[in-house]
Amino acid sequence: MKATQQLHDLGQSLWLDNITRDLLDSGTLRKYIEELSVTGLTSNPTIFDHAIKNSATYDPEIRQGLRKGSAAEEIFFSLALEDITRAADLFRPIHERTSGTDGWASIEVSPTVAHDTASTIAAAKDLYDRAKRPNVFIKIPGTTEGLPAIEEAIFAGIPVNVTLLFSQDQYLASAEAFLRGVERRIDSGLNPDVASVASLFISRWDTAVATKVPAAMQNLLGIAVGKQTFQAYRAFLASERWQRAMNSGARPQRLLFASTGTKDPKSSDIHYVKALAAPFTVNTMPENTLKAFGDHGEVSGVLRADGCDAETVLGQFTTAGIDIPALAARLQDDGAKAFVKSWDELMAVIDMKRGVLKKAS
Repeated sequence: MKATQQLHDLGQSLWLDNITRDLLDSGTLRKYIEELSVTGLTSNPTIFDHAIKNSATYDPEIRQGLRKGSAAEEIFFSLALEDITRAADLFRPIHERTSGTDGWASIEVSPTVAHDTASTIAAAKDLYDRAKRPNVFIKIPGTTEGLPAIEEAIFAGIPVNVTLLFSQDQYLASAEAFLRGVERRIDSGLNPDVASVASLFISRWDTAVATKVPAAMQNLLGIAVGKQTFQAYRAFLASERWQRAMNSGARPQRLLFASTGTKDPKSSDIHYVKALAAPFTVNTMPENTLKAFGDHGEVSGVLRADGCDAETVLGQFTTAGIDIPALAARLQDDGAKAFVKSWDELMAVIDMKRGVLKKAS
């Protein structure tokens, strides 16, 4: 049995952190579903930037948008929704078999509105309405400005993938926003069963401190943050407040481990996946990490809801001079800026391709 199947049987969903038109057209995504136990998919502006920049597959639709006089952003969302809905259709049998727990594909609102609550809510509603699929998550950043949008989207019945979370505290703030939306639905006599995941980014922690800690502490901080947040997640699900919501029909928001590809070439290519095997969670992996785990991965331990070494390890980093709360805030802000940069580059690529195609027509 492949390690990917073992991880799935443990209770952790394996999602692919990538999407391209070629991945769909070639049947590769279907192969990953059948052979590597993939049960969902995530995307972001950087992924789409690379996909559109490095392929001519999207050119016919860009040309069509050119004829219509569409702006670059409208062309992008047309392309992205085509890919996301096709992926969602592949995952639809899993979604139905698991009663909506699994089988999701995620698309992100424009990162340019990440600090504008009203615009984020409007964009989330528009994307979900256009997708017309029950198993499409709308990604909203768990920033201070994004939290009210998360609550409003859940209240409106829109499934949300909360992105750009980097710490236990940021996770808990997003979980509170999700639960407030659920409780408002209960109070309004609406069905509280609205799905959500909370995406905690892991490897960027270790990249950020790589030059600031001894070699013995390399590539340990992200895992410690993941373990600490997993403990907080399980405690949140065990709280009386959440139990009351669940008794009314609410569905738990699942913790998702994101950014689990290994950045350090000296470390194992399955370092984070192996360390963060945990039931009741999701791990979304880059394509190379997924294939590596399927090839030579192993499931040797399971995260526990208590008794892990997270606090001890985090204390060691604090002693070494790492201000963990401040770094979490910086990582979230840097992550939002990086997505905006990728977005701007993506719009530039589409404009460039429009210019080339216009000259060729």
